[in-house]
Amino acid sequence: MEELTDNQIERYARHLVLPEIDEEGQAKLLAAKVLIIGAGGLGSPLLMYLAAAGIGTLYIADVDEVDLSNLQRQIAHGTDDVGKAKVRSAAETISTLNPEITTIEIREKITTENAAHWIGQVDIVADGSDNLATRQLMNEVCFRRKKPLVSAAITRFDGQLTTFKAFEPGEDRPCYCCLFPSTEEVEGRSCSDVGVFATLPGVMGSLQATEVIKEITGVGKSMAGNLLFYDAMETRFSTFAVKRSENCKVCSS
Repeated sequence: MEELTDNQIERYARHLVLPEIDEEGQAKLLAAKVLIIGAGGLGSPLLMYLAAAGIGTLYIADVDEVDLSNLQRQIAHGTDDVGKAKVRSAAETISTLNPEITTIEIREKITTENAAHWIGQVDIVADGSDNLATRQLMNEVCFRRKKPLVSAAITRFDGQLTTFKAFEPGEDRPCYCCLFPSTEEVEGRSCSDVGVFATLPGVMGSLQATEVIKEITGVGKSMAGNLLFYDAMETRFSTFAVKRSENCKVCSS
């Protein structure tokens, strides 16, 4: 384990005094490589908290440009960033927050042709995409590559979160396809169609960052095998145990 610099000791002081994290845990964070799918609503707080926590290398994948309508919730971008590639805007925000972080900008769509390549570069994947096809693809490749997948989704006033590690043995280790086997998109469910409450991505993206940090450091209990729902209108969190599907086309033996 490399010793922390004086600057790192000061920057991460509040982590270092936590016995669950301390220098060993912080060193794991600094050495970690994380792929973030999407630099939008979920990706914004996710990226900023991972950078603040000291994740050494952040791979940011997004093909979109910043639009004025994004700024109601996508806090990694500002008014001056409108028209700029989201990966560039997010990387610039991260550099002002923590210049020690290495950012890899992936301004291309993650597809069956390149997913294995990018996932093979990292230790863990955090999916904040807004479409079912990408979520299913991330699930399948992460399962085959034995990489933890922390997945979050939002719509209107509701959010959901879990961690997938179906490559580990046990019926309480489902994959995304076990929970959501359908490959058909639900019409009219995108944020542009039904809207999204401004602070909802902040809540879910922060929780997603928490689970990524826990998986890297090994602290606390993994979300694998449990699905969390957040209802902003009722200020209510609900967690349900979920199990592997015997008929899953991805992870079933």
